[in-house]
Amino acid sequence: MNKFYKCMKAIFGGIFKFIYRMKFINRDKEITDKPFIVCANHTALMDVTALVLAFKKNQIRFMAKKEIFKVPVLSWFARSMGAFPVDRKNGDVGAIKKTIEMLKNGDTVGIFPQGTRRPYENPRDTEVKDGIGMIASRAGVGIVPVYIKTKKGKLKLFHRTRVIIGDYISPEELNFDATGKEKYKLIANYAFDKVCELGEKTEIKW
Repeated sequence: MNKFYKCMKAIFGGIFKFIYRMKFINRDKEITDKPFIVCANHTALMDVTALVLAFKKNQIRFMAKKEIFKVPVLSWFARSMGAFPVDRKNGDVGAIKKTIEMLKNGDTVGIFPQGTRRPYENPRDTEVKDGIGMIASRAGVGIVPVYIKTKKGKLKLFHRTRVIIGDYISPEELNFDATGKEKYKLIANYAFDKVCELGEKTEIKW
């Protein structure tokens, strides 16, 4: 975890937790002895902040749209926070390779398999992209499912938010008897199923 990332969390973490009324469940499940992918549902831009604050010991790195990196100040901030650019409109092979390389080097990476924000929808009814399956398979890492739970299905100011961390899914558990795109899809669906289960099985008193 770099100093800038740690400093930003210390300065602004309390503010964000207050205005989004965040609480974290199963924080004791956080692992620190191996790289992994954080796999979560996606309802709002601030979901990224929710994941950053949920993990106390790991710096989570995210892909961010390349347009951000064309603005000097935003580019500096994003890179300082560990973000890296991706061309979402075209198949960005370079960003995928970089993600795999970072994981092999011991980093933690956050991925939203739905690909885009899907507010007010049941995550089980949304499409899951298989990119997370390809990255996990090629990097040889496990996945930690996380469910960002709100009362109405979107993270909003001054509305209660619960960030639920699930059990680590090892690479062995993801080693399905398949190859190529079929295997990647199986991994992606399996991991996101675990995400959805967290939301369904964790009862929250709002």
